Amino acid sequence: MDALLDVILPVFLVLGGGYAAARAGLFDDPMVDGVMRFAQTFAVPCLLFRGVARLDLGQAFDPGLMAAFYLGVLAAYAAAFGLARRAFGRSTVDALSIAFVAAFSNTLLLGLPITERAYGPGALAGNYAIIAVHAPVLYMLGISLMEAARARGRGLSPVAVSTLIGRGLVSQPLILGIVAGLAVNLLGLPLPGVAWSAVDMLAAAAIPAALFGLGGVLNRYRPEGDRATIAMVCAVSLVLHPAVTYGLGLAFGLSTDFLRSAVITAAMAPGVNAYLYAHLYDAGKRVAASSVLFGTAGCLLTAWAWLQIVP
Repeated sequence: MDALLDVILPVFLVLGGGYAAARAGLFDDPMVDGVMRFAQTFAVPCLLFRGVARLDLGQAFDPGLMAAFYLGVLAAYAAAFGLARRAFGRSTVDALSIAFVAAFSNTLLLGLPITERAYGPGALAGNYAIIAVHAPVLYMLGISLMEAARARGRGLSPVAVSTLIGRGLVSQPLILGIVAGLAVNLLGLPLPGVAWSAVDMLAAAAIPAALFGLGGVLNRYRPEGDRATIAMVCAVSLVLHPAVTYGLGLAFGLSTDFLRSAVITAAMAPGVNAYLYAHLYDAGKRVAASSVLFGTAGCLLTAWAWLQIVP
């Protein structure tokens, strides 16, 4: 439990700092929006670019590991979308945003350090493989589905819908960062050291800026009226996703290290990128912000439980 506190408490402190600053009037709404825009438009795309550009594509994937984790992602996505639409009466756009939040685990800030503290640095190969493609895969999926939903809401033809999806994808800084990183990786494009240093500086600011900005956002949104939806998102994220991944991991015969990496990563709370997605489309933002907060708190207990279940 001490290890979990050491990992999760700093996240709460940064979130709390943004919340306290906003509450005290030192971090007003335009400033909060500016920080979130900086994170979403510049810092996080640089983080994604760096991760994809430096990824060893030839050694990053074990089919069973990826299938167990990402089929769990799809199960969480589908369950949260269906419940948001049917049980809570949300619009398609809101439901897609809520589903993205439920499916987007905090693989980096929580999953990596918790796995390392529990099993040692030698058990992290599976974590790195999942992290390398996590944000690109989910952003591509989430943005494609959202752009399709928004386009179809206008009664457009399939060709027009496909065109709008394509335009939506290529106009998003997050996707541009992924595509640029992939181009550098596949084509072996050399970048001067000074360019990498600049990318590293912006990438290093991504998570702290997003977390601090999210703290300011939390001062703006209250969970009133959305408590049941937030509880559903946390349950899907902390229980359903890892349960599906655990069952599939056993069925696929994953090694102990890969099973640990897949399940513990799947069991993490929604990450700050989930709110960035909601902010991007101005959909389900109150649910997203609160789910990150309450899910991270709940992770103290559920992560401990999954550590007892996984061999």
